[in-house]
Amino acid sequence: MRSILLDTGALVALVDRSEKNHRHCVDFLERFTGSIFTTEPVLTEALYLFESSLKAQKACVNFIVNGGASLVPQSIESLSRAVTLMEKYHDTPMDFADATLVVLAEELRVNEVFTLDIRGFSTYRISGKKAFRIWPELHE
Repeated sequence: MRSILLDTGALVALVDRSEKNHRHCVDFLERFTGSIFTTEPVLTEALYLFESSLKAQKACVNFIVNGGASLVPQSIESLSRAVTLMEKYHDTPMDFADATLVVLAEELRVNEVFTLDIRGFSTYRISGKKAFRIWPELHE
């Protein structure tokens, strides 16, 4: 079965109808069949971005609660690996949420990511070698 990782930007775009890539993200999600995984830092980052909107925060949480994505908690090992990756990609830069997704990609052996962060995820490598396949395909 196909699996994909969900990043903050795509989660925000799914919830926020005014986000310029909202329709691209919704269309992709409607066509996608498989499992979607994300991390607690991704959810936290999305909630922070919606700090002034309880309605949007609730929509983000409900997306997870209603099975939109499986929320994978971090282990001590994954936290340590995330910091190592942030140091490695400090020039990009890589934030903590992105680092946890790269660690999760390594753990689950998933190379697809649902993100709007083209620059970051085009640079990051899974286990230092494998590139991500980025969705949705945006034509700007």
